[in-house]
Amino acid sequence: MYETRPWLANYPQGMPANINPDLYENLVDFFDEKFVKYADHIAFECMGVGIKYKELDKLSRQFGAYLQSRGLEPGDKFAIMMPNCLQYPVALIGAMRAGLIIVNTNPLYTQREMLHQFTDSEVKGICILANFAHNLEAIMGKTKINVSIVTTLGEMLGPVHGFITDIVVKYIKKLVPKYTITNSVNFKEVLETGKKFTIKEFPNCSDDVVLHQYTGGTTGVAKGAMLTNRNLIANMLQSEAAMKVLLKEGEEVCLSPLPMYHIFAFTVNVLAMVSLGAKTVLVTNARDLKSVLKEFNKNKITLFTGLNTLFNALLNHPDFDKYDYSHLKVTVGGGMAVQVAIAEKWEKATGNKIFEGFGMTETSPVVCLNPLDGRVRYGSIGMPVSSTEVRIVDEDGNNVPVGERGELITKGPQVMSGYYNNEAETAKVLKDGWMYTGDIAIMEPDGYFSIVDRKKDMILVSGFNVYPNEVEDELIKHPKIQEVAAVGVPSEQSGECVKVFVVKKDQSLTKEEVIAYAKENLTGYKIPKEVEFRTELPKTNVGKILRRQLRDGK
Repeated sequence: MYETRPWLANYPQGMPANINPDLYENLVDFFDEKFVKYADHIAFECMGVGIKYKELDKLSRQFGAYLQSRGLEPGDKFAIMMPNCLQYPVALIGAMRAGLIIVNTNPLYTQREMLHQFTDSEVKGICILANFAHNLEAIMGKTKINVSIVTTLGEMLGPVHGFITDIVVKYIKKLVPKYTITNSVNFKEVLETGKKFTIKEFPNCSDDVVLHQYTGGTTGVAKGAMLTNRNLIANMLQSEAAMKVLLKEGEEVCLSPLPMYHIFAFTVNVLAMVSLGAKTVLVTNARDLKSVLKEFNKNKITLFTGLNTLFNALLNHPDFDKYDYSHLKVTVGGGMAVQVAIAEKWEKATGNKIFEGFGMTETSPVVCLNPLDGRVRYGSIGMPVSSTEVRIVDEDGNNVPVGERGELITKGPQVMSGYYNNEAETAKVLKDGWMYTGDIAIMEPDGYFSIVDRKKDMILVSGFNVYPNEVEDELIKHPKIQEVAAVGVPSEQSGECVKVFVVKKDQSLTKEEVIAYAKENLTGYKIPKEVEFRTELPKTNVGKILRRQLRDGK
């Protein structure tokens, strides 16, 4: 360990060096307290419809009671597969109150990806948006799922607004493919039935796992990071402590275009915002930039969380200058590196700095954040949050001198307990309580950290991890492909995008065929944007493909 921790002397006034991760025994106790404290405040708003904390309390109890009435027991896994909508926090908190372990699922997953996640986590119940139910129908027979709740975007928006929304989505935009799922129920039916039951008590300890948050791996196989009550409570408190430098309880309005199934939004925009008694405005489709921008005028946004790609897209929107950013106190950038040029443009256009942070799924996720007292350093991930140690080490795990490169490793109460049913992969990243991130970084003399490279071959597309092996493993199944290698290349739109180098088995193979095949088998952000054909791929003496040479254009 470093003999000194220079960041401690640089913490903003009022930000504690340590938090108490045992302040609450579990997340249910945390929610219970906040629902009483902020009962009449609006907790979440979506498409102009708000839900108060006391309403969220009541509805989540009904949802949890229903799940128990259907035979789901504490410790069972429950998948939530929805974009941002009011049903998400109800289902999330309701399932936690029933003692279930949440499995956050990206609604854009292909059937193959869904099947892997549901079978790996042994999911027994699911709440899914109707738009994606056809994919569930195709794989459900291969899973252990016996409780399925299908909801529509309009189901919690009121009788008129909701009806119109569902008509537009299903019949005009045609975004709901036909499906048939036996014994499925809709969200309203769940809530109505849940009124007849009460939630049965169960042991709910600090170290109990409450979330399986899936991440990629160097092998290309998605792994379920097991996050406990204590992990998530700690990171919620760490995030809150950092933000309280500028934010006040019961007064803030957070704009959340990032999906709540992503760990960044899950912890910051859900848990930390509930802790502050904030109103969180949900954006269902962040690609609709107009729907993001209009909320600045409508809701007087004080906190905005986003990714570099979103900041860049908004800045380039022709109407960006027409909106009011005068209430904005904090803009937090995470999920991927915030480019200095974008941060500078954002500050000039809004008068608000972007506070970049760093984290990962395995750390719940926040590890570092630029101090919110204005001492932001663009191009840096800032300093460790409260109760968090960070070291820069060499290949043997020894500290490197300040200012020199090494792997960033971290220890704190937010670090996961391990990967579900995967001790081998857990052992690779967790060593003596330290999480080995795979990111190459440096520490400055004053305690600021900067990520300078990545040890892994992971590709970061709009904040989502794409692992080359997964792309390669799918594309090599194409009958016309002999060899394939995937790398990340710079992209103005997404930070990085996937490029594949292909050796043909059949000379008739075209770039269009490669991309079309990828679209059938991979989620959108994993699909190659560039395809380059080669007669051979560079390899080591033992036959390992040299991806770095390909990235360097060799």
